[in-house]
Amino acid sequence: MGETFIPLADLRYAAEKPRIPEGATPPNGLLADRLGRPLRDLRISVTDRCNFRCSYCMPKEVFDKAYSFLPQSSLLSFEEITRLAQVFAAHGVTKLRLTGGEPLLRKNLERLIEMLAALRTPDGQPLDITLTTNGSLLARKARALKDAGLQRVTVSLDALDDAIFRRMNDVDFPVADVLRGIEEAQAVGLAPIKVNMVVKRGTNDHEVLPMARHFRHSGIVLRFIEYMDVGATNGWRMDEVLPSAQLI
Repeated sequence: MGETFIPLADLRYAAEKPRIPEGATPPNGLLADRLGRPLRDLRISVTDRCNFRCSYCMPKEVFDKAYSFLPQSSLLSFEEITRLAQVFAAHGVTKLRLTGGEPLLRKNLERLIEMLAALRTPDGQPLDITLTTNGSLLARKARALKDAGLQRVTVSLDALDDAIFRRMNDVDFPVADVLRGIEEAQAVGLAPIKVNMVVKRGTNDHEVLPMARHFRHSGIVLRFIEYMDVGATNGWRMDEVLPSAQLI
């Protein structure tokens, strides 16, 4: 019996390209939604890769070694990101948030921050540049990020208990390294630091009070995030949700 070959194509690259307008809309300093509310923040994903496999975000069962992430050629270059940020700034955006995946996995990210830090709003003010990270590489990169022009960081941290944290990130990463990254970020002036804790009922909800005690009076803003449904990849179940009202 002869072999049968079935050709496969990645439909992400076969989608119809949007029509580019013949003339760009002149900037008026106001980018608004349909209700007229100004849009001042621009969130830029610099990579779709992450070195954690948190069950509520990128579970290992889906994002395994065979998972195909975007090739480097499909990512926006630093020059393209800077150009887009410049256009958005002309239309009223004042804050840029760099995200991923895990943004610190993007090689030479400090160079991008330097490029973005050179941009100005129409009235000559620098943009507010922030970054959201899982903190795994923060200790070694905090100084370089600050020197490049980064102003603040938000760190995802779901538990202080090392065993629980290792189980939730599902790559056996120690919580001490993330705490060290937070300390280093605070030391170099990436402040005010925000810490986001995703709370799952029956998994880490008993870590709420230890987290609150740990960061109280530290100058670090602790924020509790409801476990959310992010599509068909994280096995979301309502019985694992701890509503904000109950958490408070």
